[in-house]
Amino acid sequence: MISFEQSETVKQTRDLVHAVARDAMRPISREFDEREHEKPWDFLKMMWSVSGGRPLGTDPTARKTGPREGNVAACVTIEELSWGDAGLYLSIPNAGLGGAAVLAAGTPEQKERFLSRFQSGDPKWGAMAITEPHCGSDSAALQTTAVRDGDHWVLNGTKQFITHGRDGDLIVVMAVTTRGKGSRGISAFIVERGTPGFRAGKKEDKLGMRASETSEVVFENCRVPESQLLGVEGQGFVNALQVLDAGRIGIAALAVGLAQGAYEAARSYAFTRVQFGQKIGTFQSIRARLVDTATRIEAARLLTYRAAALKDVGARTTIEAAMAKLYSSEIAVRAAEDGVQIHGGYGFVKDYPAEKFFRDVKLTTIGEGTSEIQRLVIARHLMAGDRDAGGRAA
Repeated sequence: MISFEQSETVKQTRDLVHAVARDAMRPISREFDEREHEKPWDFLKMMWSVSGGRPLGTDPTARKTGPREGNVAACVTIEELSWGDAGLYLSIPNAGLGGAAVLAAGTPEQKERFLSRFQSGDPKWGAMAITEPHCGSDSAALQTTAVRDGDHWVLNGTKQFITHGRDGDLIVVMAVTTRGKGSRGISAFIVERGTPGFRAGKKEDKLGMRASETSEVVFENCRVPESQLLGVEGQGFVNALQVLDAGRIGIAALAVGLAQGAYEAARSYAFTRVQFGQKIGTFQSIRARLVDTATRIEAARLLTYRAAALKDVGARTTIEAAMAKLYSSEIAVRAAEDGVQIHGGYGFVKDYPAEKFFRDVKLTTIGEGTSEIQRLVIARHLMAGDRDAGGRAA
């Protein structure tokens, strides 16, 4: 029998993180949306401290042994923090996708050397650098190169749209090591902050998620020791796809949190605003928008938790993660749009939160693979017979 009941531990996690989101994030949300060139250091240090150096909901350094609720609990955490403020959530110090890549493909020595720094000391960030100015979704068309030179590799190229690109303590970089082999000629390298030839480029001036730093990173004859090749030469792109499966579940949870926040703001306004002598929430058209949004959020939440639960028991989740990310991100955009519409003119000004949800949420249909890429991933698995039209094993 399928159980949809969460453990007391997960419920307690939700209550705790919701309180943090309500009391520590919501009060500074607008301030750091507008002050994007500054970091909310008091908040960031508090989050690093209370998690004991293991960032809430984003710690890939935790070992997973056997069936657990680790990924489900992470989704609950991400959802609640994103309800508080998605940009602030993304700014929380964590090992990120770079740390996840090291955990997935690193040697024992690499894991010890590079992941231990995320469990103590001052706040630190990890990052993964795949996207380039001329290629976004077509990741196999990378132009950043890595050429062997004795016991080092020399990296040259520019990466774009890198979360924590400026402040990353370590960045896992995808680079071409063998021309003409497409994705099979791409390798991954661990690059530490301060390495000569590695620098941050332009900081992006973004539509939303403005509390989170995103920038270019540039490699100019950047020499990386052979010991910092991550995994097997030529397998970097394959390993990155495995990491992105987990990342897509996280983006789905983030989208659910944003959708919940947009819905709650719209519902609160609808039962406060009076027009034609009655609260607009009593109008049939407004009720229909609220009902449809609430239903879509519950469906997205179930898709997301299902993917996380499968990951907790060691199952492959490529299609489940893609479905959760696709649906959750697109209904979140719809929820934010309906929220602006319900607010009317007030949805277009910064006196109310509707416009910020509207700006923040769009990234969820782009980051970790666009909606179009998710549809390609799902279609590829369906055509291969991995799942039939009803989602059952073929």
